[in-house]
Amino acid sequence: MPTLTPAAHLQAGRDYPRNYAELRAWFPDDAACLDYLEWLRWPKGFVCPRCETPGRWRMGDGRFWCDRCQQRISVTAGTIFHGTRTPLTVWFAAAWYMTSAKNGVSAKTLHRLLGFGSYQTAWTMLHRFRTAMVRPGRDRLTGTVEVDETFVGGIRPGKRGRGAEGKTLVAVGVELLSPKGFGRCRLRVIPDAQAPTLRLFLLDCVMPGSVVVTDGLSSYPAAIGEDYLHETHIVAKSDDPAHVSLPGVHRISSLLKRWLLGTIKGPSRRTISKRISTSLPFASTAAARSTGGFYFGVFWSKRSKWSRCPIGPSS
Repeated sequence: MPTLTPAAHLQAGRDYPRNYAELRAWFPDDAACLDYLEWLRWPKGFVCPRCETPGRWRMGDGRFWCDRCQQRISVTAGTIFHGTRTPLTVWFAAAWYMTSAKNGVSAKTLHRLLGFGSYQTAWTMLHRFRTAMVRPGRDRLTGTVEVDETFVGGIRPGKRGRGAEGKTLVAVGVELLSPKGFGRCRLRVIPDAQAPTLRLFLLDCVMPGSVVVTDGLSSYPAAIGEDYLHETHIVAKSDDPAHVSLPGVHRISSLLKRWLLGTIKGPSRRTISKRISTSLPFASTAAARSTGGFYFGVFWSKRSKWSRCPIGPSS
């Protein structure tokens, strides 16, 4: 088995499948899935998730026996797969659909594609994946960061922009890379675009001392204060359209709306807020990536994402 590499250095065909056909070839049965999970979880050999000691021996049923705590441990113990009766091959297929589709995947679509016995099974599976995608204590954005707001959803079609009724306001921050490209992003549902609200978003999501690039909204100078360097692009006074003056935030905003259209219908403010806090930060971290398998590889490479469930009974 190759050495486990960081997400930034993942290689298609070595660390994750290039396409769905290769996915099926890599994981034809649950044994192959368990072998892959074992490599990801314990790249240097088994370590008991209860007592954190390496002493063990493998039992006939594939589980490990810990010499210290005298417990039988399966590869899926304490992970999002703990206690599941759904085949791991189905879990892996669901992970592929969820991470490779640019417009996301809904529980109803997953129910239809994978032939689950009930809608609730598909919904629960997606909920576990989305919970695992949250990374608590994420580092703040640094360098040059574009910041803007966008409106999402609404109770009915109508006015556009700030005059729209029933829409949800979302703050967006995106790192600009040199010489080109985008880095990490942060999104948050906010009640308004006033200076105190935007300042809280900046302090929580952007490292002080960074260069903050915004449009000409009057709230930003007070929100930025002396904590950041401010670069303003006033779209009304420019010959370039908004998506050229501020390309990063417009790219992420469009991905956000595309993702929500594919995952929920008639999004409410509460639903949008919950969905942004789960799958969107993961899906849009490398927005310029075009290979669907890359996101699949990133998810599995972050062991803490899918193995963060409390340890349950021996399985």
